[in-house]
Amino acid sequence: MLRRFWLFFAQAVTVLLALMFIVATLKPQWLTKQGQFGKQLAEPIVALREVAPSIGTGPATASYADAAQKAMPAVVNVFSSKDGALPPDPRAKDPLFRYFFGDRNKGKQQEEPATNLGSGVIVSSEGYILTNQHVVDGAQKIEISLADGRTTDAKVIGVDPETDLAVLKVNLTNLPTITLGRMDQARVGDVVLAIGNPFGVGQTVTMGIISALGRNHLGINTFENFIQTDAPINPGNSGGALVDANGNLLGINTAIYSRSGGSLGIGFAIPVSTARSVLESIITTGSVTRGWIGVEPQDVTPEIAESFGLEQKSGTIITGVLQGGPADKAGIKPGDVLQSVNGEEITDTTRLLNVIAQIKPGTDAKIRLIRKNKAIDLTVMIGKRPPPPKQATTEDDQSDE
Repeated sequence: MLRRFWLFFAQAVTVLLALMFIVATLKPQWLTKQGQFGKQLAEPIVALREVAPSIGTGPATASYADAAQKAMPAVVNVFSSKDGALPPDPRAKDPLFRYFFGDRNKGKQQEEPATNLGSGVIVSSEGYILTNQHVVDGAQKIEISLADGRTTDAKVIGVDPETDLAVLKVNLTNLPTITLGRMDQARVGDVVLAIGNPFGVGQTVTMGIISALGRNHLGINTFENFIQTDAPINPGNSGGALVDANGNLLGINTAIYSRSGGSLGIGFAIPVSTARSVLESIITTGSVTRGWIGVEPQDVTPEIAESFGLEQKSGTIITGVLQGGPADKAGIKPGDVLQSVNGEEITDTTRLLNVIAQIKPGTDAKIRLIRKNKAIDLTVMIGKRPPPPKQATTEDDQSDE
């Protein structure tokens, strides 16, 4: 009898342990919420949000090879050259030759052909290529090298110095083209790839993230709305592609912030929305047409506000008006503070520049301004923005709207 009791007890304990093992394996929360003997566990001190076990535990993307392979064929190398006045004499660098024969070209203009290296992006099967204006500036010959090994000469269809963009064209068939991305879906933190030909070493892909959007006041171009990225960009990458994690074009790489000439993790790209607008305008009309009212604006600072007796401490104040220009005809005067154009708030000179530029010349714009702390509404007929002087600096361009 006693023996049968101990056998029954041992079986019961074994079954109980087996049940506890199954519960601990399949439903551990049953044991964590309440102890085995009914003792309630302590509640959190403060309410916290915790990610669900099934979220954020998956493996990160191990490769962006698909995105790179999709975009790389459409990114080309751009070689531009500008001939000097006289062909260089190969013996002129020989000190022994100069010792015996003297410098025969002394006092004469003698320059070796200047070469420039950059990148470009094929955006159309018709042969249109986007690149930077500074890559082809003054070039007498432009050669394009494709990823598939083909090379050909290219001609300049048009340039836009105020955004540092240029449109080239080649006559080749079966051209690979890139897919344009959506800037309205780009977010800070998104992974991006920079594709180009840094230092002439060959096509290279680097990776980073979008560090910022809408960067301006950098003094690089007249119209600035840059994508900032930490994807390494170096000399030779100019005009190349900045693509998203799916291989779609987000921007045209154009500049780096560097004290050494190399990448410091701060690069800038022209958004695809701007590039597309410039491309279509150049193909259609041969140039880019922008609105203009003929004023010299300046950001309102606390010091300026105090000196002019202004109540608002930010915005754009007019420091000069071109005589006979659209603003002058509408009655805008120096000292006026612009508040809005067609209902769009003007927060600084860059905002004013961009808003006015997007309005079609010949159309009327409603402008609200503050004059002697009183609001005034005026109508200005937008004029056509004149081309920038060739020798003008970026600062000079930005001070004339």
